[in-house]
Order: sequence, then structure tokens, then C-alpha cells
Amino acid sequence: MGKWLAVLLATASFAACSGDNGGGDEGAGGASGPGTAGVGAGTPTSTGVGAGTPTGTTGAGTPTGTTGAGTPTGTTGAGTPTGSTGASPTGGNCAGGVDIAAPAGNPFDGAELFVDPGYVAKVESSIAKTTDAALVEQMRKVQKISTAFWLDRIAAVDQLSAHLDAALELQNQICKPVTSVIVVYDLPNRDCFAEASNGELRVENGGVERYRNEFIAPIKAIFAAHPNQRIVAIIEPDSLPNLATNLGKKDCTPETEKAYREEVAHAISELNMPHVYQYIDAAHSGWLGWPDNQTKGAQIFSDVIKAAGNPAGVRGFATNVANYTQLSYSTESYDQQSNPCYGEYDYVDAMATALAGVGLGDKHFIIDTSRNGRGNIRADWGYWCNNIGAGMGERPRANPGGATRLDAFYWVKPPGDSDGTADKNAERYDLFCGYENADQRAPEAGAWFHEYFVECVKNANPPL
Repeated sequence: MGKWLAVLLATASFAACSGDNGGGDEGAGGASGPGTAGVGAGTPTSTGVGAGTPTGTTGAGTPTGTTGAGTPTGTTGAGTPTGSTGASPTGGNCAGGVDIAAPAGNPFDGAELFVDPGYVAKVESSIAKTTDAALVEQMRKVQKISTAFWLDRIAAVDQLSAHLDAALELQNQICKPVTSVIVVYDLPNRDCFAEASNGELRVENGGVERYRNEFIAPIKAIFAAHPNQRIVAIIEPDSLPNLATNLGKKDCTPETEKAYREEVAHAISELNMPHVYQYIDAAHSGWLGWPDNQTKGAQIFSDVIKAAGNPAGVRGFATNVANYTQLSYSTESYDQQSNPCYGEYDYVDAMATALAGVGLGDKHFIIDTSRNGRGNIRADWGYWCNNIGAGMGERPRANPGGATRLDAFYWVKPPGDSDGTADKNAERYDLFCGYENADQRAPEAGAWFHEYFVECVKNANPPL
């Protein structure tokens, strides 16, 4: 732990539409637009820290949203803890402990964003291959940026406690709240409209029971054992949006729908704690941007949250997870297809209105800006796989403004983790990884893609 703490102290930093159709897994078009099928998010990684790459056949990256805000004061809601919580059991430098109460319930505000040591190591592997001194300096800057820690399979949960321990150790050294961002991503029949990011659990093979007992239950126990720190949980990228647009297609069967609804409700109920702030995946403008899709999506979110008992810990929604959609734009190289949402700002505003219509008007948002710095890089905004020309976007920071109740920009998808392989003979090959805008050097989803990371660094906007 001491070795990583030295790295973390040196690198941790917190920088903090109305439309229809879209792109998550498929984003079927709704009444207002034809839609482009979309895909979504995170692909499993071999290390459990990262990939989150979209994998659908149509549509764009993976949405991630959350609902809920509130500022619970009891022992079960999440929102904003009201007490002052102390230092770690092993002590620390902070007399009286660190007060982790979040200003106005925003877990990103006033916090140091924890830098994942696993991601630092991945970037270091690229630095070792780089001789350009200026480029190396840019990569060093990336090592100071917080990215999410992906729980994309049961085995990855084994690493969670140590990850949170390191964040708490840092908090007790700097005497300031440290926020860790964790992606919960292992639903049975995961990514039902995708090929590259299908998960390990199947409904027909006891996947629901394993999800509850071997995945959510230990995550709950680990979160509960770390009550003195802020934890952000991004819930199941590419799940509920598929129910709005892709039912009856590929693996999006009635059995899958039942599992998605019930298990997302189970997850948000079980992880409802005062120090845990949940954001449910809510796709992106190219998936649920059309009005019909927004309406469907908002109703599904409402149904699931109500089924979970309206847990106070559901702060809101995450959008654009693992996708490339810019915050705003007036023109793009692809057909807008009558989608009134020009970027994620428009989408967040429109989805906020749709959510208000189903009684969720208090919810907040985060936007994944890890790879959306450059526009005009794809022929269709449904293209989601390792798009050539992508660049890192706005740095993580709280309260950036620009859209309704926007809590933060954040790098949910760790730049450099592959979206999916370009090898057509691979078992998990997805045809979107073979399209003209996809980088054909790509390894399997979740694997470190050095060449792509280099391009994302060079194309960063704002520049690193």
C-alpha cells in the first residue's frame, strides 16, 4: 500500500433535446427518427479495472445514468452524508477525522478524485514505449487524472477492498474527502445487443442467483466496510436503455428484460448507503436523444427505481459512458436523423425534462468526457468501436455547468482500454469494430491498446 500511496499522493487530483431514437445498443428510432443502433459500454477487462468499451451493433457508446439525489440523513439513504466521519481504523494525520459530507449532495464537489493505480500502471507501460519527450510529458499528465474502477466480472470484486483502502489512506494523508468511482457492470445477459462486451453470467445458467450472491452481495459488504469515504457507483452501463430500444433483437429477450429490471432494482436497493452515490446508466444523445426514446427510457428508469423502493442513494444518471459524443456541436459529419439533441448538454436537459414527467425531477447527471474531445470522426454516430481520431475531452471536475443539474464531468471509460477486437475470427468480434472508422489494430475489448492511447493523448481537446 505504501508504494501505491506514494504514487497516489503524486498523481491524485480532482479537476472534479428532446428527441427520439438512438444509439445505445441499438437505439431503435421511435416515432421521431429512424435511429441508429447503438451500443454501449464497458467491455470486461482482464484486470477488472477498466475497460468499459461499448459493444453493440448499432448505436453509440454506452450510456450510464443515475437517478436520485436527495440528501439522506439516516443510515440507509445515499445522497449527502450529514455527519463527520473519522479517519481510517489505522489512524491518519487528520485530527478528528475527515468530514465527508458532500456540498449540496454532489459527491464530486470539494473532493480529491482518486487516481486508480491500475490505470497509472497501464499508462506507464505506454510511456516505456515512447521516445518523444513532449508526448511522454503529456502522458504523465494523464497519470494524474481520475478514471473509474470497473467491476466487470465476479473476480474483479476481489480487488475492490484494496482499491478503497488506498483511497481512504490518501484521504487520511491529505485531510480532504477523496471520492472513488466504481462501475458496477456484470448483469446476467449483459449487453444484450452487443458482441464484444457480453458478460460471464447467463439467466438460464443461474446468472441471477450468482449476480446477487457472488457479485452484488460482496460489493455491498465492501462498501459497508468503508463508511468513512465517498463512493460513487455507476450502475450497469448498457442495460436499461436496451429495454427502451432493443427488445426482441439479438439477446434482448423477455427473460433478459426481466433480469435487467429486477437486478438493477436489486443492485440499487442493496447498495443504498449514506456514503454511496449511485448514478444509473442513461445512454447518450445518439441513443435516447429522440423524444420517443426519452419517454420510454424515463419510464423504465422510474419503474425500476420504484421497484427498488425509491432508494435515497440514487443520485442521478450517467451519460455518454464509453462513447464519443461531444458536449455540444452545430454540425457533425453524420446525419443527425432528426434527433433534436446536439450533444450531451442538449441530451441532459431533455432527459431531465422527461424524468420530471415521471416524478424524477430531482435527479442529477454526470457526463463521461474521456474520449469526446474531437468531433467529425465517424460516418455515423452509431459507430462506437475504437473510432479513429478520438481525443480525450474535458478533465473531470465538479459543477461544470452547461446543462441541468450537472454534477460533474468524469472519465468513466479509461482512455486506452480497447472497445473490441478488429480480428474478424475472434469469438467476441463485433462488426462495428470492422467498420471504416474503427482502428483495425485493436485488441480484445478491455485490453490495453497502446497505439490508440497515443492517438487519444495527441488529439486531446483541451490539449494536455
